[in-house]
Amino acid sequence: MEKVRFTFGDGTGEDEFFVLEETKINGSAYILVTDSQEDDAECLILKEVSQPQQADSVYEIVEDETELLAVSKVFEELLEDVNIEM
Repeated sequence: MEKVRFTFGDGTGEDEFFVLEETKINGSAYILVTDSQEDDAECLILKEVSQPQQADSVYEIVEDETELLAVSKVFEELLEDVNIEM
């Protein structure tokens, strides 16, 4: 499992997450990340919001309930043995 370092956009720090899966839906890129490799770990779904001219990828936490539900179902299908609870 790949571990990626994320820097907060406001410059207040950084954190590392394990990337469980990634997918594209309707032209938008999403990643499913977790802070632990344990079975009952908490996860986040992040959406790429980078502009084409940016050198680094920029992600935001998906907070819209409809979008979050739809994307989580896709990740559950891709990972088969994962159940994402909201």
